Amino acid sequence: MIAIVNYGMGNIASVSNALKSLGHDICITYSYDELAKASHIILPGVGSFQAAVTEINRRGLKDSLCELAKRKPILGICLGMQLLFSDGYEGGKSKGLNLIPGTVEKIQTNLILPHIGWNTLNIQNSQFKNLQNKHVYFVHSFEVKTKNEYIMATTNYGVDIPAIVRKDNVYGMQFHPEKSGVVGRQLLDIFLQSTVSRMQEVRR
Repeated sequence: MIAIVNYGMGNIASVSNALKSLGHDICITYSYDELAKASHIILPGVGSFQAAVTEINRRGLKDSLCELAKRKPILGICLGMQLLFSDGYEGGKSKGLNLIPGTVEKIQTNLILPHIGWNTLNIQNSQFKNLQNKHVYFVHSFEVKTKNEYIMATTNYGVDIPAIVRKDNVYGMQFHPEKSGVVGRQLLDIFLQSTVSRMQEVRR
């Protein structure tokens, strides 16, 4: 069973439909007991970092997610990816989940924000090698700033932007895989095939 975290700000319907199309059973919840039963956890997100942190804290989810991420694969999508990091600066400084070291800051580009629409992936890790230059769908104005060792793929919007990140069994996708057609389903499937032991292998 795949658990989708419900904290009031996620694109839950589209994520749920994408997972069902891949043949998976899903559970939409913010209950620790339900999350603990899942094989994988997905943290979706649409909106602002600060508002999302408020909702996560209000539901008592922060400690639960941090504890479960030590032993289960977890995927953050769009805003959900940004929440995986240490601090965000959208609407003032807020503390994230700190599952991956780094910050979330406004994209410094000469192009119009938000970065919205289809853009290509520049793959930097062999796990995703078959998806080089494939198009995925973005909607965001903020990006993560983190060490190169955690960046599995980038995209370019006047500047290079982390598009896929990973630290051990914690994944993040800045784009919306559930809105990215066949490529998005392939990316979700890569995550769903992952196990904690595999994610902790030496990165190539």
